[in-house]
Amino acid sequence: MPAETDPIRTAMTDGEAAVEARRIITEFATNYRDPSPVPSHGTTPPVPQPDSRRVPAWATGIAVASLGIGAGATGIGCAAWLVLKGLSMATMTSVLLVAAPFAGVAVAAIAVGALIARVKNAVVPEQHDHHYNGPVDQRHVHTENRGVWARTDNRG
Repeated sequence: MPAETDPIRTAMTDGEAAVEARRIITEFATNYRDPSPVPSHGTTPPVPQPDSRRVPAWATGIAVASLGIGAGATGIGCAAWLVLKGLSMATMTSVLLVAAPFAGVAVAAIAVGALIARVKNAVVPEQHDHHYNGPVDQRHVHTENRGVWARTDNRG
């Protein structure tokens, strides 16, 4: 490979470096200079400026997702702020007014449950024929717990 086209070559003269630098700058220029003359008076007409930027689809997707996540986090934060603001302004009267319907429903449910339990446990005399007719042994047991490890002493 000749020395002029060898990309690995590291030593250049100042003239060669200037020519190579000018070539790189003209190939990869990022700005646009309009060569048309500027009018001496009046407004300057718009000049079309070509746009060659391309955004990859994955970058667009990440940008849209991050906007959605940010908006969602903002909505959750606002909701939490509103709830906490409302809780901070609670008084005993407002708590009782909010809790009263729930307490009423709970009391009614307990009453209905107790009524159902009593109806189920009610003994009808015609259906109950298991009577025990024998002597009843009545013992008086004296229980005493003593010590750190509670020894139980049952004496009859």
